[in-house]
Amino acid sequence: MPQVSPLFYAGFLSFVALMLALDLGVFHRKAHTPSAREAGAWTIVWSSLAAAFGGFVWLQFGSSAALDYYTAWLIEQSLSIDNIFVFVVIFAALRIPPELQHRVLFWGVLSAVVLRAVMIFGGVWLIEHFQPVLYAFGALLLITGLKLVARGTHDDLSTAESRAVGWLRRRIRSTDQLHGQRFFVRQDGRLRATPLFLALLLVEGSDVVFAVDSIPAVFGVTTDPFLVFTSNIFAILGLRSLFFLLAGMAGKFAYLKPALGIVLGFVGLKLVAHSVVKVPTLVSLTVIVVVIGGGILLSIVRPGTAARAHGA
Repeated sequence: MPQVSPLFYAGFLSFVALMLALDLGVFHRKAHTPSAREAGAWTIVWSSLAAAFGGFVWLQFGSSAALDYYTAWLIEQSLSIDNIFVFVVIFAALRIPPELQHRVLFWGVLSAVVLRAVMIFGGVWLIEHFQPVLYAFGALLLITGLKLVARGTHDDLSTAESRAVGWLRRRIRSTDQLHGQRFFVRQDGRLRATPLFLALLLVEGSDVVFAVDSIPAVFGVTTDPFLVFTSNIFAILGLRSLFFLLAGMAGKFAYLKPALGIVLGFVGLKLVAHSVVKVPTLVSLTVIVVVIGGGILLSIVRPGTAARAHGA
């Protein structure tokens, strides 16, 4: 792929800023609980924009770059579903009502854009100056993938988040009660954080943790910073609507985590063996679609088994 002009980055970031401004300032100005229909509509909107951007990449840089972009976006979008399980636990632990969850996720997206940019361009620099780091990325993905396949679900997730909440409360002066959409309030002459701010910190922290897996996985497809960055950001932008669409069904997809584990393991093997075997991007895309789609389909057609897997 040819060198991308800074104007492309500027144009993309301007588009993201415009969409986020419309999101918070127009469509979600008042706190409310998004319905399944609304969340589904926004999921279609963000997915359509991501797909349309792939068409732009095709026109500007060719079919190979577009295929890399679509594969990277699909990997990131699939792995971001795993964030939903964590967000559900965070909001439950801090008792954040559905009508306030969108505000937390919105500001979490803004910070995620910055954090992902730092991690992506840092990773690209590291790969350019120290090629063997790809083997380390591959090993990390293999280990993570094997854990997901073996465990299937994060059984200790609630305990871990409860400990994280307790750790934050001991270090940050905070209130026990929510105060509308406010992140901070003044009590007894002191500025205190509300549970909404604690939820924001945990959401941002979980995104960093998941990025440690997802970004190396995308590097298994392409190391072009423009493709990695844009595919990541589109997946993040669509995560909020996807959360409200799937949050109530999170426990029903018992086979999704093992499927994600298989995908991570596959990409990890690609990175470990990249100097010996070159796997075409189309093959990678096919594997991802079949495995993720199969995990979701299996969870739907075998709900009884899925329920037992979650201890229901």
